[in-house]
Amino acid sequence: MTARLSRRHALAALAFVAAPAALRAQAAFPRRPITVVVPFAAGGIADLTVRTLAPALAERLGQPVIVDNRPSAGAIVATEAVVRAAPDGHTLLLLSNANAVAVSLFRKLPYDVQRDLAPVVGIGAFDLGLFVRAEAPERTLADFLARARSRPGAPTIGTISPGSTQHLAAELFKTAAGIDALVVPYKASPAVLAALRSGEIDLAFEILGPMLPQVGAGAVRALAVTGARRNPALPEVPTVQEAGVEGYQVASWNALAAPAATPAAVIATLHEAVRSALAQPALAQKLAAIGVRALPTDGQAVRALVASEIARWGDVIRRAKIEPQ
Repeated sequence: MTARLSRRHALAALAFVAAPAALRAQAAFPRRPITVVVPFAAGGIADLTVRTLAPALAERLGQPVIVDNRPSAGAIVATEAVVRAAPDGHTLLLLSNANAVAVSLFRKLPYDVQRDLAPVVGIGAFDLGLFVRAEAPERTLADFLARARSRPGAPTIGTISPGSTQHLAAELFKTAAGIDALVVPYKASPAVLAALRSGEIDLAFEILGPMLPQVGAGAVRALAVTGARRNPALPEVPTVQEAGVEGYQVASWNALAAPAATPAAVIATLHEAVRSALAQPALAQKLAAIGVRALPTDGQAVRALVASEIARWGDVIRRAKIEPQ
């Protein structure tokens, strides 16, 4: 009897060691720091969003969260790095509509953004603004549109690089408003601001958050915001739709994604950590201060958003006759 019990105990111990090894390893997630690869340079809205979220996320996961900036056209470098990373949840991508735009902006990508990534959780959405210099005669968007229609082809609209959200939002605006204007792309946001303040361009399309200090200082004036509703940071500024351009609505967004083969349990852990962090009023307020609305949607909702954005911006790119690179 004693021998049989000893043998049974030995087999049970062996089974505990061998069979659940994968489960125990998965349960131990995360086992090392989490790296979020950001496809944009430091200091931009995407970078600031992740860096604002990172401390709260690290607290919940019990591991540091490292931000790895890998800017490139179409978010290709960062996205490929995550697609090729080990699917264990320790390397994540800051997913955005740049990934959706790239599908139509480039002839061939080294990955399929819908197949090779597993959306984890939505983080937030943020509006763009339409700005004129402080000395401009236009006090409202209606003023700008009236002036634009009186001189077809003459108005200039500044944005950052071709294929960016700002650039495509401006092209969509031209179509929706029925105006003939020249969209002028610049290398980076500071160049757009300099061109606006000097009078080189008539109107600028830019992410709202980074422009708020310029508005507060009286250097530029916001004529409208591009979202579905007014932005709390500028409650007196109407939406483009309220200002008379029916059906126009653009909001950019950020989410987290992992390599496609990442285990569902790991994705669930990450999702819950982000959702819990974004539910804290203090963090939501920090994001609002940079113009971001916390929006912790689930992975399925992010996947649907990516699909709809691919279709929407693909149509804008074709209408604008932007040749794929």
